[in-house]
Amino acid sequence: MRDSRETFVNHAFVTGYPIKHSRSPLIHGYWLKRLGLEGSYQAHAVSPEEFPDFITSLREGESGFVGGNVTIPHKEWAFALSDRPDALSTELGASNTLWIEDGLVHATNTDGHGFSANLDERAPGWDHCQTAVILGAGGASRAVIQAVRDRGVKTIHVVNRTTARAQELADRFGPAVHAQPMEALGEVMTGSGLFVNTTSLGMDGSEVPQIDFTVLASGSIVTDIVYVPLKTPILAQAEVQGFATVDGLGMLLHQAVPGFEKWFGKKPTVDAALRQIIIDDMASHA
Repeated sequence: MRDSRETFVNHAFVTGYPIKHSRSPLIHGYWLKRLGLEGSYQAHAVSPEEFPDFITSLREGESGFVGGNVTIPHKEWAFALSDRPDALSTELGASNTLWIEDGLVHATNTDGHGFSANLDERAPGWDHCQTAVILGAGGASRAVIQAVRDRGVKTIHVVNRTTARAQELADRFGPAVHAQPMEALGEVMTGSGLFVNTTSLGMDGSEVPQIDFTVLASGSIVTDIVYVPLKTPILAQAEVQGFATVDGLGMLLHQAVPGFEKWFGKKPTVDAALRQIIIDDMASHA
């Protein structure tokens, strides 16, 4: 029985391999300070070979952590090794947020929440459209497809160079999702209200094909889950063609909110000061 006079300080983590690039400690450290909470959030490198033991130590209370975030390459392992994955994690087959409750490892995936909350903040009403186009069928696209579908968008076209990979996602996420080859991009974009890039196109100076965004519906939103650079080549193209754009940084910030609330007991706010801290950090590592 805990003595109510004692002060218990919670400690959380982000783990991946490698993990030194993570900006999550900056985000959670800002919130801990802003809310005046005692506690810590630290990057903790764990190799794939060590990850099962790490989860065991978390479950048994030996790690000293109340929970944490999981990133590449451990998200699928985190789902598989958790005791109580929720419905979001189960459909995705991956978890990014863990916490201990009643001696069990609980798991969820907040990437979709981050995606939706970012658009809610920066492009309210984005989900009023009937049709969305999602470019890319890699792991990063899964939470986006799930989030767009769960907000009621009736038709979601997943466009990918390998149509079979897009078809796997259509099979996973149900009848609203349709697999399309790259050759169909212009056709399925016509009249669509939302365009999402989930590929790495434009990262590290890679070539980006010209995309005709003018076929989208009037008032459409174009967003990119990549946030380095903040204005990706795809967003720059859409902006020049007269469309509102939303960068991917907010997805990173908003996906962190549910975990922080679980571990530290208070819901934090994504504000302009936090966004600027991350932008400044990105600039210092450019």
